[in-house]
Amino acid sequence: MENKKEVYSWVLYDWANSAFATTILAAVLPIFYRTVAAKGLANNLATSYWGYTQAVGMLIIALLSPILGAISDFSNSKKQFLRFFAYLGIIGTGLLFFIGEGDYLLASLYFILASIGFSGANVFYDSFLPQIVAPKRMDYVSSLGYAAGYLGGGLLLVINLMMIQKAASFGIASTLMATRLSFVTVALWWFIFSIPIFRNISDFPTKKNFRFKKYIKVGFARVARTFRNIKKYRELFKFLIAFWVYNDGVGTIIRMATIYGSEIGIGQSDLIGALVLTQFIGIPFALLFGKLGERIGAKRGIIIGLSVYLLITIVGYFMTTAIHFWILAGMVGLVQGGVQALSRSLYGVMVPQNKSAEFYGFFGVSSKFAAITGPFIFALVGQLTGSSRWGIISLASFFIIGMIILSKVDIEKGRNEAIQ
Repeated sequence: MENKKEVYSWVLYDWANSAFATTILAAVLPIFYRTVAAKGLANNLATSYWGYTQAVGMLIIALLSPILGAISDFSNSKKQFLRFFAYLGIIGTGLLFFIGEGDYLLASLYFILASIGFSGANVFYDSFLPQIVAPKRMDYVSSLGYAAGYLGGGLLLVINLMMIQKAASFGIASTLMATRLSFVTVALWWFIFSIPIFRNISDFPTKKNFRFKKYIKVGFARVARTFRNIKKYRELFKFLIAFWVYNDGVGTIIRMATIYGSEIGIGQSDLIGALVLTQFIGIPFALLFGKLGERIGAKRGIIIGLSVYLLITIVGYFMTTAIHFWILAGMVGLVQGGVQALSRSLYGVMVPQNKSAEFYGFFGVSSKFAAITGPFIFALVGQLTGSSRWGIISLASFFIIGMIILSKVDIEKGRNEAIQ
């Protein structure tokens, strides 16, 4: 019997932690990092150091993911681990309040701690879904969580934008202080709306309980075994390579957009406001892309979305004004959710039913390893050339290569391989 209190508590956690994804990961912190934490550095260096920070954070998360996945499957302490990583993320986020001018190394450290907490907690959060709802309800409840996340993260971002734009109206001394306080609001929002999941969801006893060394061994052994299994499904494996490449480009645009815009002189209010636009455009267009995928096929739908991303990188190279950034943010909103949703569903139609849990677990872990490359290349190209414009144009290669590989995937053949 489904416990509604558990379900709504689970959904509310997405509302809670999505504030980190919007305010910290995408919108406010990247600008603060360049203008305050990295003050005194050359503009392109500040952007590059933020890119390296992203790459290091993703590397640590990628290395932890297989271990945390094993703990999630075999531990009797999932809720304790969820609480630990959530609190790590909340504390790391709150510490950003204390960053001053020139403290870019400390800002990078706090951000990496917070992002480890954010991603680590999500491993255990996701693992509760099969425990609290029946299989036939999982898609609906999962979508409910995503919707709550979009709304919660977007709502707090709007509040923070208003705080930063009109600091005096909120009784705040300066825009800089309002920006610092926005980090505190994320930490408080995350903490307060996490309380229900910590109170209302119970651990589900499992048969195995390993020592930590065993979790490491089991975690990486499972990744290696699944990689060998996936390689047997040729079309699925080709799609996975394409996904690794183009999704790295998608993720890098999300992480680097505002700091790049700040570097070329676009104001903070325009940068954050444009990302609010992205957030709310993304909700209906993710659904519309789903309908498009039904009409023309998921593969063609993804290629259309990637073509838009390719255009975004080219226009981004020439971008000079705030209106350009607003237009590009709107374009990202049109395709961001759609590309991700269609990619997940296309992967699903080529996955053997009896291996779906194993292959989807690998899908999540492997994409984290793939996400290291984009921010690193963006940062390196920007540093070597002296301009992050070349960093943004370098991302075009991810979409071109991804589309080429994807075009060679035979979906029907992949379906047949999955049922043999």
